[in-house]
Amino acid sequence: MNRGRIATVGLAGLLAVAGLCLLPTIAQAAPRRDRALETQLMDHIRVLASDDFEGREPGTDGEAKTLRYLGRQWFDIGLVSGTNDPGHEWFAPVTLVARQPAASSAQFSRKGRRQYVPNDAVLMLTSGRRSLVREAPVLFVGKAQGSLPSRNDLAGRVALLLDAGNETSQRQNALLDAGASAVLTILDGNRSIEGVAARRKRSGYALASDDLGGDLEGFITRYGMERLLQGSGRTVASLEADAERPDFVAQPLDLNATLEATTTETTIRTHNLIGKLPGRRPEAGAVLFVAHWDHFGVCAESPAEDLVCNGAIDNASGVAVLTEVARRLARGPQPQFDRDIYFLATTAEELGLLGAHAFAENPPLPIKQIVAAFNIDSVAIAPAGTPLAILGRGMTPLDARIAQVARQQRRKLVDDPASNAAINGYVRRQDGWALLQHDIPAVMVTSAYGDLKRLEAYFEGDYHRPSDDLKHPIELGGAAEDVAFQVALARYFADARRVPLRP
Repeated sequence: MNRGRIATVGLAGLLAVAGLCLLPTIAQAAPRRDRALETQLMDHIRVLASDDFEGREPGTDGEAKTLRYLGRQWFDIGLVSGTNDPGHEWFAPVTLVARQPAASSAQFSRKGRRQYVPNDAVLMLTSGRRSLVREAPVLFVGKAQGSLPSRNDLAGRVALLLDAGNETSQRQNALLDAGASAVLTILDGNRSIEGVAARRKRSGYALASDDLGGDLEGFITRYGMERLLQGSGRTVASLEADAERPDFVAQPLDLNATLEATTTETTIRTHNLIGKLPGRRPEAGAVLFVAHWDHFGVCAESPAEDLVCNGAIDNASGVAVLTEVARRLARGPQPQFDRDIYFLATTAEELGLLGAHAFAENPPLPIKQIVAAFNIDSVAIAPAGTPLAILGRGMTPLDARIAQVARQQRRKLVDDPASNAAINGYVRRQDGWALLQHDIPAVMVTSAYGDLKRLEAYFEGDYHRPSDDLKHPIELGGAAEDVAFQVALARYFADARRVPLRP
């Protein structure tokens, strides 16, 4: 991934538009197969997923082109700026920090005597600029299953953890949250230091306003751990056997550790795009529609033939749907709705839902005023006639009203508990999850999740790869139907008589 091109987007040049064009006359509700709408969606995708936009990476020329295109579209449609900030009309600044691992060191001692371990047997990592612990006692915690050691037991100590596969990261975080000064994981042999380093050498991203705290976590090979245990009467195998005992409790080891990790930092200046259709009664609250505009930019290296992650489905298709929903809602004299309707194109979703978090942390209106938020992501998956799914079902008070709109629109909702549970397994992977963390009722209502086999085939194939482009056909039948349903959701939830303001 090429992160070397960091550019500040010039706001003054992003929206160089001179006037409002006449809006085309478009039917209020899309029929089952609206070929004209599918063509409009494809026109947007063809522009946004072109190589000229360089994969829409935040902080690059690709961002400037993306926001200029979307800003002009939204202005011509008839939206107004939704930032509610005269100093930053349309484009709300978001400052990111990219952190990449730099230096790592680990030293161990027993009773004041240095214990040798090869440098390539240990890797230390931190989420901050620099983290250091000196001469901290090592506490063996097994796999940290069930109840953790007390904060008094963990404070000032390095927790030595057995590799737990996919659960390792979660258990490392739990031990750090419980008070450990650092966590050192013994790799199980299926993973190597080289593999961990390759995975973690990629930049980690955060909002510049976030205080990451400098957590310190590390990995040590079985061979490296065996070297540290020499002369202690213990082996890795004996530690594993102890951890399997039902009466296992954390055990102090006769080891002290001095551990350090540093990172390098790069600042990226990027933007959310926020438009609005003003309502008749702004005090009655607002409805929010969201789609992320960003993707991974130049994501491969020569000699690969295709270097750009164009993100045609993820998420040029989502912002195309967002734009066409806005076009249909803006048709006719304004204001026509009780509530304001906001349209948010977020940055840095692919880097950790950061644009959505930035919106929620510095919103253009009080959070409690948002009665419902609807995310739109990777919709060019399912054919026309596919049932709708609610990603986030059961997590907000919106479900019953969405079902009522579905009945009115004669749209089928996925209603099988097992299917809905599987669908909700993806809820943390999209901007709606970030909004939920800030008490905004957010769901994704989409045909894309109405056929999980098709969706999972995409995830296992073109997802987050250069092949997510227009070199092969993409399906827009379900996306066109989703436009019509999002319009119906907007009309329903923007009616203050039908949907009361949140308490």
